[in-house]
Amino acid sequence: MKNLLVIGAAAIAAGCTGVKEQKPNVIVILADDLGFGDVSAYGSKTISTPNIDSLANGGVCFTNGYATSATSTPSRYALMTGMYPWKNKEAKILPGDAPLIINENQYTLPKMMQSAGYATGAIGKWHLGMGNGNVDWNKTVRPGANEIGFQYSCLIAATNDRVPTVYVENGNVVGLDPSDPISVDYNKNFDGEPTALSNPEMLKMQWAHGHNNSIVNGIPRIGYMKGGKSALWKDEDMADYFVGKVKTYITEHKDEPFFLYYGLHEPHVPRAPHQRFVGKTTMGPRGDAIVEADWCVGELLSHLEKEGILENTIIIFSSDNGPVLNDGYKDGAPEMVGEHKPAGGLRGGKYSLFDGGTHVPFFVYWKGHIKPLKSGALICHIDIMASLAEMLHIDLPDNLDSENHLDALLGKSDVARKDLVVEAQGRLAYRNGDWVMLPPYKGSERNLTGNELGNLGEYGLYNLKLDFSQDNNVAADNPEIMDSMQSNFFEIVDGYYNENVEEEPLK
Repeated sequence: MKNLLVIGAAAIAAGCTGVKEQKPNVIVILADDLGFGDVSAYGSKTISTPNIDSLANGGVCFTNGYATSATSTPSRYALMTGMYPWKNKEAKILPGDAPLIINENQYTLPKMMQSAGYATGAIGKWHLGMGNGNVDWNKTVRPGANEIGFQYSCLIAATNDRVPTVYVENGNVVGLDPSDPISVDYNKNFDGEPTALSNPEMLKMQWAHGHNNSIVNGIPRIGYMKGGKSALWKDEDMADYFVGKVKTYITEHKDEPFFLYYGLHEPHVPRAPHQRFVGKTTMGPRGDAIVEADWCVGELLSHLEKEGILENTIIIFSSDNGPVLNDGYKDGAPEMVGEHKPAGGLRGGKYSLFDGGTHVPFFVYWKGHIKPLKSGALICHIDIMASLAEMLHIDLPDNLDSENHLDALLGKSDVARKDLVVEAQGRLAYRNGDWVMLPPYKGSERNLTGNELGNLGEYGLYNLKLDFSQDNNVAADNPEIMDSMQSNFFEIVDGYYNENVEEEPLK
């Protein structure tokens, strides 16, 4: 085990005075479906996110920050493993009863942090699977977050629109009454249990597509569930519940270095913010949920300050993928968006191979250590592992895709990645410098959400510096650049490429 080396006069002075040097705490906050334009730090005038903005304005604000993927599970897989998710066929949007897709023997970010002497915790949204594929929610569920390096976990298994709608703390369902066991099925309903189709009168939120199974808290979900009444969460209280867990974790570990993963559930559907946030924006539940997420960040910052450890805590804030308005519920998001641009002018959003799917908010804040900076460096979630490893003097396995860009994360360099492969539901695209290449994929132009998918049917080439919104496909005008992009792309993805791509004119 290698620890962070404290070198120089400060370390000598600390040794002489008996003051114990402590490694910086690290908190990763990952929002859910929050777009590049959903925070005012990037110039939006239609929404106010002062607490999130304080991270951007007080630290490194990346204008070229990326998730690896345009959907949740693969994006989180990359963050936790330092591996491109398209190398794992199981890294796709998971149902709530899916098995853990990270092998227990796999090298992970929490394992790395634990090896460096950090306490490790995961709170909030998970969506990487739990159990072995035949989950009994009435017993301790293993393997899960605890088996891949988190000493403490309090999570929702998948998304807040999927069953089981319960909190799982260290593998155990919180508040479960043994006399009312939980049953979950993603294929068929349980006899006599109401659904959105059989009992629409029970709904307080209407479904638009794909969310018409079991009803919990008046909201129809994906999947079927019965029992566990005492353990069911109340959607409107979820933010407060997890903020409370975050505060408790920070207080309990303030005297030792800790690594905390905090997965916000906002603004993923169903958007059901607490009543005190309802009406805070003109954009309906989605806008109000973003304001609630901003409050969560503010509560975390205030608590770090209260405990006297804000200056010793690195905070990395980002989103798992781009934005979506109509993602399965009739909550008024498309109708009430007004002048707001969730993707901030980028084309596409969640599910999309266009830049709006993976180009996300990305900030690194360390009070008193990082000077405020707006950085154009190309950086990705996948690089957090190798960058922290550099800070902690840890040697990583050779097979990882994570790259060390610690200097960029700390604002000491405006150069990071040369290139990046991004993914959207099995389809891949390639960014190199200012250029983005989309291979020709089959399929529809849009899905049920209305988001563009990036299925062009021909090669797409865009210069993001000159064409931020990807309006102009300049592939035909730049044959040499196209040849270079294709060559680099296929060298990286060789052996992993999928069958959705057109046969011609590849390679």
